Parts: sequence; C-alpha cells; structure tokens
Amino acid sequence: MTLPVLSHTIDQFPGSAADAAVLVVPDISESASALDGYPGLADILAGIGFTGSASTFARVHAPEVSSIPFAVVGAGSSPTAVSVRNAAGAALRVFTGFETVSLALAPGLESFADAAAEGAVLGGHRFDGYRSENGKKRASAVILHAQLDDASAAHAQAIGDAVALIKDLVQVPAEWQSPAQLAQSAADSVADLDVTVEILDEIALAEQGFGGILGVGQGSDRPPRLVRLDYSPADATRHIALVGKGITFDTGGLSLKPAASMVGMKFDMAGAATSLAALRAIATLGLPVRVTAWLCIADNMPSGRATRPGDVLRMLDGTTVEVLNTDAEGRLVLADGLVAASREHPDVIIDVATLTGAIILALGHRHTGVMGDDETVAEFLAAAHSADELAWHMPLPEYMEDSLDSPIADLINANMSDRAGGASFAGLFLRRFVGRVSDADDAPRIPWVHLDIAGSGEHGSAPYGFTEKGPTGAMVRSIVAFAHASHTEA
Repeated sequence: MTLPVLSHTIDQFPGSAADAAVLVVPDISESASALDGYPGLADILAGIGFTGSASTFARVHAPEVSSIPFAVVGAGSSPTAVSVRNAAGAALRVFTGFETVSLALAPGLESFADAAAEGAVLGGHRFDGYRSENGKKRASAVILHAQLDDASAAHAQAIGDAVALIKDLVQVPAEWQSPAQLAQSAADSVADLDVTVEILDEIALAEQGFGGILGVGQGSDRPPRLVRLDYSPADATRHIALVGKGITFDTGGLSLKPAASMVGMKFDMAGAATSLAALRAIATLGLPVRVTAWLCIADNMPSGRATRPGDVLRMLDGTTVEVLNTDAEGRLVLADGLVAASREHPDVIIDVATLTGAIILALGHRHTGVMGDDETVAEFLAAAHSADELAWHMPLPEYMEDSLDSPIADLINANMSDRAGGASFAGLFLRRFVGRVSDADDAPRIPWVHLDIAGSGEHGSAPYGFTEKGPTGAMVRSIVAFAHASHTEA
C-alpha cells in the first residue's frame, strides 16, 4: 500500500523539501482576502474560472507562488472541518506522481489544521493491488504548513493507518484470505504494540462451544477462527469490547446468493477489520482505555457438510437457533462473539458488521445504522458527530420480539415470512446475546451498540473528498473518538 507520512512545519510554504505543493482555499468569490500573500494567484484563478467550490481541484502555473508543480483545491463556501478534510483528501488523492507534497491553508482556514492533516493522510492512501502496471503513485510524504501540535499529527497518522489497514485487508481476494490467514494478518498487524493475541482454531472452538462460528464455517474446507486481541494499559479507566463480523467470503451457504450478489463478498469481513483497526489505533495512541477485540472469522460456503436451512445450532451461551436462512450468517458468528465478550463484563460492547441489505434500503450508502440501548447509542452518536462520520439511530421495536420465536428452538435467525424491518430484526437477535453487567440474574444488560456498516463500509460510485471507490473504513474514526471520550469522561 501507499500511505503518506505526515509532518508539519510553520516554515514558509512551499519550502524546499517538497516536489509539489497544494493550497486549500475557501470560495474566493466570498473571501477576497483568502489569497493575500500569494502574488498573482487571484488573477490566475479568475482566468480559469476557479472559484474554490468544495473539493474542486486545479493544477495551475503560478511561478510567483511556487517554483514546483502547484495546485489549488477548494473548501467551499463557509468552510467547515468536513469541507477542509475533504479538500485536503481530494488533493492528495488526485495530485499523483510526486514523492513529497507540501500542503497549506489559505488565510482564514488556519483553525482547520487538524482536519487538513487527517484528510491528507486519508486521501493519500492507495491500495497498490495486483495490476502489472500501477500507474502514478500517490505521495509517500506530506508536509502540512500550519500550526499543528504533535498530538494532533500523531492522531491523524494513526487514523490514516487504521483506515488503510481496513482497506488493505478488505481488498485482498478471498483466495488469499482464509480465516487462518486473516487471523494471522490480525496478529501481525499488532506485533509491535502492547497487545496480547489469542487465536482459537476449529478444535478449540468446538471444545469451548462456539456453535455459531462453527456452524457457519463448517461448509468450507478452510475452518473458522476466533481472534481475541487485548490492549490493557495499566492506567485504563474503562473497558470497551469490540466484536467484529469476519466472513472471509459469503456465498450465502446453501441459501445461495445469485451470481451478481456474490460479487464483492470478500468485503464481508469488514466488521472484523474495523474492530482490529480501531484497537490498533487506540493502542498506537496510548489511550488509557482497555480495548478487547473479538474477530469472529469464517468462510460461508456450500457443501455436503454445510449447515442446512432448518438445522439448529447451539450458541456459546447454550441458546439454540433454528437456521432458516444460511445467508443470515453474520448474526450467528456475532452471537458467539457477543457472549464471549460479555463474560469479561466490559463497560460497553460495540459490534461492527456488514450485516443487512435492509440497512442500505433504509439509509443508503453513507450513513451507518446504529442500534442498542438509548443512552449508549446517544453517547456513540456524539462521538460519530465529533469525528464527522454519518450515523443514524435505528429502532429496536419491542413488538418485533415475538417474530424471533422458533417452534423448535429458542430463536430463528431470519424471518422468512416477513422481510420488513430486516435491520431491526437482526439487531433484536443480537441483543439476545448481550450479557449482564454482573452474574446476577436481574442485573441490567451491558451497555451495547450495534453498527451496521453494510452500506457505509463500501463506496461504489465516483470518488469524492478523501473517499475513493471501494472500502471506506467507516466508523473506525468514530470508535476511536468514542474511546477518547470514554477516557476523558471517566
């Protein structure tokens, strides 16, 4: 992969260390002073009709401003952190072929240095992939000419690294990413951090009773895995458990997907990748919050060994589930992960999954569906808002509880007679596996948030801002913000 290394300086822009330069400007038709200090640039931009509207980009010849290749990018009218982050990201995404890029903010945008730093690192990532010809590479370094403290720079780099990890893992073809390989990649990604790793293979899963993960993975020649990662600093003020869905390829099992729907199903492990990346970012930043991540990893394949519609699985807590749809497999592996996480009595559990097509119908491709208990959901939505990620509170209607009933088991995994409210049905199913804050039977459930990233986790249309086509890394910024708020409020 290519990911730029961020540095910052207050030296004169563009400086001597870069081989290209970009200036972020607001809508210059509204801010006449925005180009003060850049001789002749206003006339040059007027000549090409560039106004500085949001994320517009132009490479221009401005010898009085820069002796190296130079471009401008717009932050739009009434700039915000979002528009500046997207502007910086767009610039690093499209201004290719240079090793080091200097980035500066026009007068009036100085307060958005944090956002510009984050956007530059996010936009500068590139998955080099498997092409024989990779074309022009993105910058390997970006120098931000702004007042930026070291902590903010470290945060931007850690967030960029986390999103890059998600994108790189999600884009690996399933042929090279079995459950065992993904588990090893997870361990390798935290090898340089104070994180303990435990990997349960199919034998250990069977011995301990992980019936959901085993039931989903039993149709594949590549057996499932559960990865537990634990970052536990001595000064931790709160314990957050992350549970991630890690289906390395989802055919739908015997409830086989149509051919077109199977394309891209290597992406179905994005929840596990997000949980892993969030833990790594939090550990890298040294936040005083304990984070335990449970990656529930399996291939969902059809075969003579595969779980059949109508089969009953016994989950880790002994709950029996009648499997009516083997393509509703994510909730089965997450159920085991939620039970395992609950046994440690964390302060809060966050599960992350590309769980339902229903959430895409409800919210589209940019909002994440958020469910759980109202207080914890509100806390998480505040963190998402602070990170400028789009998220929406979805209901868990009590009147739908009866629809989970099975005539032969404790639960069904899918309501085949009524597909309405599919995302909420899945959330209600998961809630059954969230444990109590103590071992007392009447204890309340552990505070819990469910993130359905089926829509927000992948972008399928034209690039915008720092976001390109493909996996987005949605919600990792929000989870890190949630962890940061957790420690400051504790």
